[in-house]
Amino acid sequence: MDTVLEQFALLVLSLFANGLSAMAGGGAGLLQLPVLLFLGLGFSTALATHKIASVALGIGATIRHLREGKLDYRFCGFILLCGLPGVILGADIILEIPEGWTIFSLGILTSGLGLYSIFKKSLGLTSEEKNRDKKGLMIGGFILFIIGALNGSLTSGTGLFVTIWLVRWFGLDYKTAVTYVLILVGLFWNSTGAITIALQQEPRWDWLPVLLIGATLGSYLGAHIAISKGNSLVKRAFESLTILVGIKLIYDGLAILMAIS
Repeated sequence: MDTVLEQFALLVLSLFANGLSAMAGGGAGLLQLPVLLFLGLGFSTALATHKIASVALGIGATIRHLREGKLDYRFCGFILLCGLPGVILGADIILEIPEGWTIFSLGILTSGLGLYSIFKKSLGLTSEEKNRDKKGLMIGGFILFIIGALNGSLTSGTGLFVTIWLVRWFGLDYKTAVTYVLILVGLFWNSTGAITIALQQEPRWDWLPVLLIGATLGSYLGAHIAISKGNSLVKRAFESLTILVGIKLIYDGLAILMAIS
């Protein structure tokens, strides 16, 4: 592919994927990783490139959301404390489970989250703080650790898990939950995963600058739209993207299972 055309295609891809992800609270890898594979990268190189580029999702969203000044920094610390150890340990944990069944099961669960949100019409439209006692925090933190482990192993979708967990368990509205996810998962969890993978596999360095620019701009614009339009739009974006991510994971899982059968 011509270099200029290639770089332009990567920019458009990154803008679109990260813009949607910033509105829904995750899922950029649904679009970005398959295109990197289609453009000729091997899986491990594409994964390393995508993971590093996904850090910019957190950068762009953080710049926009910090202007709102509505973060609870103690709650931020709690999410990081619970999730980061899971991210680091994720690769070792996931290797103990057959990959095909893991991805297929996650696809079913992810699609189910979207459908659950669709049928619970009032879910996440208003904020109602709950489960902040000792027991609630322990359960909530354990689930965040598990999601962190998945984040360290999988290419996309885990930010959506954090979004729905913050809404369902801790009572956040969608817009606030997405704010936490984009900053903490997008910036800190993804940075940890990116460093871990980059130490094992070299990314496509000449593609990263344009992917990082697109991700930063796309996530900033997506976050701005989400803040401006409110919870209803964020809820619809979340539902759409979870179902799409779920279908992709189901397809990937079945492909792996059929290949080894």
